[in-house]
Parts: sequence; structure tokens; C-alpha cells
Amino acid sequence: MAALKLGPSQRFEVERNRAVRTSPVLPAIERYTGVLYDALDAPGMAPAARTFANEHIVIHSALFGLVRAGDRIPAYRLSYDSRLPDRPLRRLWASAVSAVLAEQSGLVLDLRSESYVQLGPAPEAWYVRVVAPGGRALNHFNKHGKGAFVRAIADAGIDHPDAESLIAWARASGLALQTADRELVLTV
Repeated sequence: MAALKLGPSQRFEVERNRAVRTSPVLPAIERYTGVLYDALDAPGMAPAARTFANEHIVIHSALFGLVRAGDRIPAYRLSYDSRLPDRPLRRLWASAVSAVLAEQSGLVLDLRSESYVQLGPAPEAWYVRVVAPGGRALNHFNKHGKGAFVRAIADAGIDHPDAESLIAWARASGLALQTADRELVLTV
């Protein structure tokens, strides 16, 4: 419980982790919850958008590494900041995740939190930062903005070859997206 930073009322999370090899599974895009996934609304996606998501969205799991949106995974509790004895997550994932991400061709968007980026940087990816008008950083609305942005990309179903194509599409779609120092800045 200490490694997972859990309190007494969350003891069930430890039991769930113990059963991870035999637990029911769901597509990763449905397994994860929270503000980002609420805005993404995978269950409400049209079939074409869901197919696009399954082919293009990769989620960084602290337990499984990189998983595609459609990969079926069990419920578990582990986060980027979990402290496992003799198994630092950064040492476990950093080189493997970075190597896989470096092999990707075309436009790669990195919407992970900075903490997950530390578990495997993507040197050629475009990091997406969400800000309020005026450039103020966001927290809750950062996640919502990222989820809505990914949903808009999936709904459009366009495999953009580069950042310029994405920015042109975003502007035509009414989204405020611009570049800044190898980052894409989305104003919401």
C-alpha cells in the first residue's frame, strides 16, 4: 500500500493488482478513466472514429508500457510515481518506450503529462501543451482539452503527415493550435 501511496480505504486496489493476470479486460481506451477520457468519450465514438483511434492512439501505462487504444487490459493500480521495491519505473520503461517512439514515422503527438514523459521521452514527437487564453497553464482543463483534441482528430480521421498539416486542419476546424519551440500549443 505504501508503494502505491494508498490509504486504508483503498486496500481493494492491492487485491485488484494481485488478480491482474485473471481479471476481466477492456480496451485500454475504455479502461482508463478521468477528465481526459471523459472528454474523449470513446464509447460515444462513431465506428470510423473508433477504428482510427485503435490504429493511431497509444497510451502509456505504468504497468504495461505502451498500449494501443484497442489493446485489452485489466484494471490495475500503478502510476508513474509508484515506488516499487527494486523496480524503479523510469529504469524499467525509459529506454524501451523511447526506442519504440523513436521508430515511429510521420507525425507523433505526445499528450502525456510531463511525469509520464520522464518514463520514456519521445525525442521526435511534438509535445502538446494546453493553455488558457493569454498562455496561462491549466490543470483540470488541460486534461479535458487534450481529450477533446484527440476526439476531434479521431472524428476527422485524418492521418496528418506533419505538424503543418495538423495546424492547418485545426485552424480550419476552429481550434487554436500553434507551434512554439517544438511544441504544439492548444489554447482552450
